[in-house]
Amino acid sequence: MKFLSLIAIVTILLFSSCAMRRVSTNRIVIWHQMRVDERAILEQQLKRFMDVHPDIHVEAIYKETEELRSGFIVAAIAGQGPDLVYGPSDQVGPFQVMDIISPLEPWFDRPYLAEFNPKGLTWYKDHLYQIADKLGNHLTLVYNRRLLQTPPATDEELIETGKRLTVDRDGDGRIDQYGLVWNYTEPFFFIPFMSGFGGWVMDDKDQPTLNSPGMINGLKFIKDLRDKYKIIPTEADYNIADALFKDGKAAMIINGDWSWSGYTKAGLDIGIAPLPKIVSTGLMCAPMISPKGFSLNANVSKDKIPLVVELLKFLLEPANELETAKILNTMPTRKVLYDDPFIKNDDILINSQKQIDVGRAMPVVPELRAIWDAMRPSYQAVLGGAKTPEQAAEDMQTMAVRKIAEMNE
Repeated sequence: MKFLSLIAIVTILLFSSCAMRRVSTNRIVIWHQMRVDERAILEQQLKRFMDVHPDIHVEAIYKETEELRSGFIVAAIAGQGPDLVYGPSDQVGPFQVMDIISPLEPWFDRPYLAEFNPKGLTWYKDHLYQIADKLGNHLTLVYNRRLLQTPPATDEELIETGKRLTVDRDGDGRIDQYGLVWNYTEPFFFIPFMSGFGGWVMDDKDQPTLNSPGMINGLKFIKDLRDKYKIIPTEADYNIADALFKDGKAAMIINGDWSWSGYTKAGLDIGIAPLPKIVSTGLMCAPMISPKGFSLNANVSKDKIPLVVELLKFLLEPANELETAKILNTMPTRKVLYDDPFIKNDDILINSQKQIDVGRAMPVVPELRAIWDAMRPSYQAVLGGAKTPEQAAEDMQTMAVRKIAEMNE
């Protein structure tokens, strides 16, 4: 692959001029892309582990998502890098193709793995490459209970509710409160509507399926929400949408489980609901579902692996997953916790589980990156008026096929 050749060159330049020190077997390093509130919980749990194992030092290092991926690739190809890498499941495919993460099933027996929700175990090419502590990483409809008591169940209700709650209070021609906001300019946030109209990003042979009626009708729907029904802002990235909702200037937002605790801390009384059903297709809007968890660097020595596995099992203990769920409203992966009173009775988690049940697993194959890169320019061209949905779908497909072919040369 061309990109592998480039990585190899970069690796040589970075590491050929200096000798890399060998990492001590009693020092474990984790690279992760957890947000601030997640990091605080991780640090508490690592401190408890080190209190029990005073001869072991564990270091957790935060990196932005793209920095983590590229940095881990460069470091691991050079025989270095952290012992554990944490992130969403879609990084498994690219890491496995480069042979920089190790199968986990030799170190975790079947009875132990049976204690997990199968959706929290990421298998790829018949091997287990990630065990998750959180299930979902998914979008839902979030609503402000002060402005809306009953969330819309269908796209038609979404439009009617959105129109009712989009308000110009002072008559100056500028909207003071929107019915709905979200980061609709990014393809990931478009996926639920694409799937609701019957589309998906790829087939079971990992080939792109972007030139479809589902894509075209989904694009038309998003554009209509803005231009015809006028229930969403004319422009909105993630930060704009997030701020509007936190400030009480939007009744609903489409956002992921990572955002919910922040809205609660901001003083909002929020409700969570599954994204609506598309009446014309009878399909629920299905977001991508992706567990977040740990993978093992292929460079970890055999004598160190048992220690790393012991740490990983500690972090995955039911008590630690429950602690995280209570603070962050994330869905745990240990099945025993699904009978815990908090999990069973928490309204946010109940509705989160409903969304997970109708969501679709995010593909973990490397080709997904090419598909994102192919979708973004044409998707945004539709929003900007430079392309029709039909032309955009055709161009997305053409570009995705070309990019995947280039990846595999």
